Amino acid sequence: MNQDIYEKLKTQWNKFKANVEVADIAFLFLRIIILWGGIGWLVFSAVSAQTFEYISNLFIFLIVYSVLIFIWLFLSTEKKRTIYGFFLFFDFLFISLLVKATGGIESSFLTGFYLLTALYSFYYGLTIGVVIATIAAGLYFLSGSFDLTKLHWVDFIVRVAFLFLLAIPIGMLSQKLKKDKDKIENLNKDLEGFIEELQKVQRKLIHVEKLSTLGRLTADVAHEIRNPLTSIGGFARRLNKKLEPCSKEKEYAEIVISEVNRLERILRDVLIFSKEAKCNCDFQEINEPIKESIQTFIDICKEQSINIERKLDTSLPPVLIDKDQIREAVNNIISNAIDAMPKGGTLRINTFMEELHNVNYVAAEVADTGNGIPKEKLNMIFEPFYTTKEIGTGTGLGLSICKKIIDEHDGLMIVESELGKGTTFTLFFPYQSKEEDSKIKCWEFNKCGVENAEDAAEMRCAAYPNYGRICWAIAGTFCGKRVSGAIAQKLGNCKKCEFYQRVVVRKDL
Repeated sequence: MNQDIYEKLKTQWNKFKANVEVADIAFLFLRIIILWGGIGWLVFSAVSAQTFEYISNLFIFLIVYSVLIFIWLFLSTEKKRTIYGFFLFFDFLFISLLVKATGGIESSFLTGFYLLTALYSFYYGLTIGVVIATIAAGLYFLSGSFDLTKLHWVDFIVRVAFLFLLAIPIGMLSQKLKKDKDKIENLNKDLEGFIEELQKVQRKLIHVEKLSTLGRLTADVAHEIRNPLTSIGGFARRLNKKLEPCSKEKEYAEIVISEVNRLERILRDVLIFSKEAKCNCDFQEINEPIKESIQTFIDICKEQSINIERKLDTSLPPVLIDKDQIREAVNNIISNAIDAMPKGGTLRINTFMEELHNVNYVAAEVADTGNGIPKEKLNMIFEPFYTTKEIGTGTGLGLSICKKIIDEHDGLMIVESELGKGTTFTLFFPYQSKEEDSKIKCWEFNKCGVENAEDAAEMRCAAYPNYGRICWAIAGTFCGKRVSGAIAQKLGNCKKCEFYQRVVVRKDL
């Protein structure tokens, strides 16, 4: 129990210490200065016993309310401005009573009003500082019992004027410091954001370089293996034809042929993954390659008692796709879904329109009712050569190839999975209407000149020439693929881009 209390107090102390400002220290020192100054005044001034007792009680009052409010401040750091409002009330009450008890309008403790005005003006700013100076002037007048016979009215006005001479410049300085502080904090936040973005870009660049190196290595290895493998396969097939049926030698030859075929399939996947994909995109309906993929697997699904449910939206607009590559990507996903349901299940295939990041996408969804994928493995399924299948039943390149194809189509690939319920893969293909396409493009607005540059296609501005109105989802923050946007130097947050603000937020472009 004591340990729990200690830990809570330690946590609260760290929180309080983290929020301590210059003003907080000043408030504490003000109290110490007034307390010691008052004690010194009591010691060295010749006052009556009654006055001595009254002022001593006032200082006890100062200590008590200061301790109580500082405890409140310690426990509720987030309510600091409200708590200092209570401080102000009690401080004014204390100084007014002290001034009244020590000579009224001629009291030496008039400086208490000056200190309070200066300090609270610095804390609250110009407007409240002027209000505090006005209240201090009124309390000073009241503490003197309205008696101006002890002090010339000119001296009184000068003393009051000094309250405002403290409140106005200190309040203005305070506001300026707060604005500068807020500006610095905002700059620090922006800097942190930029650093985070740069770190993301760096991670993407490292990942791209890693994949590029891996691709080159696997391509070289695949080419080196392919030639001897072709020879082995060819001689094994020739040998198999000449061997006696049902002999041990023929059985061994068939095993060699089977394993060679498997290796050739692996090499084919490796070469597909390692080579640079070249999309021959034109405007086509997404349902066509989906239907062809379904037809490819319909017999296998019947054999494994897998029911196919399809809901293909016929009203979807054409999108820019390479029909053959999309069919290959969908084939890989459907093949994985079938493997995930060895005892049967349901394969759902849907197409629909969906909006993400203020962009319209034509979407294709493939869902199974298999065992699902653990959450900790979801981030790894697109990694090359990673597979959850048994050794010998997959290369681990199917989903990597799918991701590569979708990236080449400037689309998104999102996977959702729940253990025991199945997995859903959704492919998103960006759609830009003819109406939007006729408006000013991002490269025209930003004047990056990509449309006039030589070899613009090789410069890899993903938004050019088809997606100039939705560049943030094709080449920027929400593209979900490798580093893009280098042409327009837009590697940061697209929400801060003026083009994004005009198109998405203000909608006036």
